[in-house]
Amino acid sequence: MTSFSAEVFQNEYLPEGGDVVDAVVTVSAADGAAGAAAGTGAPVTAGGRERVEIIIIDCSGSMREEGGAKIRSARLATMAAIDTLADDTLFAVIAGVDGAYSLHPQQGGLDRANAVTRDYAKQAVSKARADGGTAIGTWLRAATSLFSLVPDAIAHCTLLTDGKNQHESAAELDAAISQGVGLFQCDARGLGSDWNVEELRRIATALLGTVDIIPRPEDMEAEFRALTAQAMAKEVGSVALRLWHPQGSQLEFIRQVAPNLDELTTRAQPVNPLTNDYPLGAWSGDESRDYHIRVRIPTGAVGDERLAARVMLLVDGVEQPAALVRAVWTNDSALSTRLNREVAHYTGQAELADAIHDGLAARQAGDGDTATVKLGRAVQLAHEAGNDDTVKLLQKVVDVEDPKTGTVRLKKQVEAVDEMALDVRSTRTVRVGKK
Repeated sequence: MTSFSAEVFQNEYLPEGGDVVDAVVTVSAADGAAGAAAGTGAPVTAGGRERVEIIIIDCSGSMREEGGAKIRSARLATMAAIDTLADDTLFAVIAGVDGAYSLHPQQGGLDRANAVTRDYAKQAVSKARADGGTAIGTWLRAATSLFSLVPDAIAHCTLLTDGKNQHESAAELDAAISQGVGLFQCDARGLGSDWNVEELRRIATALLGTVDIIPRPEDMEAEFRALTAQAMAKEVGSVALRLWHPQGSQLEFIRQVAPNLDELTTRAQPVNPLTNDYPLGAWSGDESRDYHIRVRIPTGAVGDERLAARVMLLVDGVEQPAALVRAVWTNDSALSTRLNREVAHYTGQAELADAIHDGLAARQAGDGDTATVKLGRAVQLAHEAGNDDTVKLLQKVVDVEDPKTGTVRLKKQVEAVDEMALDVRSTRTVRVGKK
């Protein structure tokens, strides 16, 4: 059975008159059974819950490009994902065009994974053809309809597109996203460089998933296999942070800071005037995530102690005590000015993501001076944090002269996929202490 724990990292000491409390809370899951492997016949549920996996592949006309390599690779990737499904998982494959239709089961609905149904599904996928437009909202609505058949399942969707949402309005897409909130998680992937990062980010953020780029068609198979394996490892269908803060206080923000930056503040689900739930989605039995909480509280006198926040976990609807965030007022400046290592690290990681976003926006607007300053600062922050993967991505966009000072020069020619990769992966973080 999966068990959860939480640990708080903070400097609880505030100067006289201080009213802002920062803390990083590490939530960890442990001792759960690993997800069942495909074909084992092992149980695939946790606590009696079903698993549902839906794969949506773009079958629009643009997938015929590159001599048909896109659609061929999408077929192979989907078949690899089907082979990765654990036995008894309910699943479906949806083809997305300017509408949506079921590749498997051909009659619609959901099928249960076993050796026979996997073969049928792969045969159907092998015949998928690319033709038509792109209306991602209709794809999501089709998935929502299927997930609604098993509302209490551990539900996951992989969505692939190589293009922008051209055949419906932004409002229609947003409405479709809203229908799926709380029902399933969605990992969205963009193939090549002709898709819109913000569109897929909106989908993944609202549906508690991830967004990433697949630069080349031949990269799809490994990505689909990995996403499906991760989904099969999920053991707890619904986890939420339940945060209480005292009367007269104000929550400034709560955000996930590892393994990715993800703003949670706007996802608050009120429990009572002082308590909100923040959904975190499904968890595997061996997983850890970090959250940065900032609370503004009524100030106290020197020597006063106050509870600034109480963090609890809601695991499949059951509340579990977790951790306390404290405030202690002092006139000892050595205590009140001490930086907490975890808080400082993740504050820098958030600044890094902002610097990349602002730098790329300035570059696209033709403001080379601002782009150089912002991307130089990003290089400096990534270097300081030991975020080597982000440094490598930045080196595709700038020539780095000195990473310690953030001295860089903009590259004159940048591949579109490299710029998009930096943008979409800017929110990936490294844990404290990684060098």
